[in-house]
Amino acid sequence: MKLIVIDVQKGITDERLYDFDGFIRNVTNIIDAARKNNVEVIYVQHDDGPGTGFSFGDKDFEIADQVAPKENEKIFIKTINSCFGNNNLANYLRESKEKDLMIVGLQTNFCIDASVKSAFERGYKVIIPKGTNSTFDNDYMDRETTYKYYNDMMWPERFASCISVDDAIKMIEDLR
Repeated sequence: MKLIVIDVQKGITDERLYDFDGFIRNVTNIIDAARKNNVEVIYVQHDDGPGTGFSFGDKDFEIADQVAPKENEKIFIKTINSCFGNNNLANYLRESKEKDLMIVGLQTNFCIDASVKSAFERGYKVIIPKGTNSTFDNDYMDRETTYKYYNDMMWPERFASCISVDDAIKMIEDLR
């Protein structure tokens, strides 16, 4: 199993997110469990391009302090919603022969959804711990409804296994 932490970047990791405090707590707990049990943690950052304020070198582009990577952890940069848009990451995962991916991060209805579906299409077993992705209000749904739409209706039994954080941590621990 590999843990993929997607787009938990300073410019979008704040109180606008659905259940912000719970999201940070849950993601931190999953990352800690992965590290303690030798599950590789891989970070992905979204780059909107130079001059956007959300690009390499910009403060908002940086990974949020609460979930900052350790020195030896890999970081990949993407320019489209799916993390598989980064060919280096896609190749790295394919070459690792690992078929289980636990995905956490931001935002539920953009990069997480695109990455979940892209992983599924590539034959990965996708695990989504509940409360480890989040999003903002949008023109069509508030942030809570958007979160529930994907985590309770769209992904389960189609594209991913959506399980509790406790079950996800147990799954990580059982890999030892």
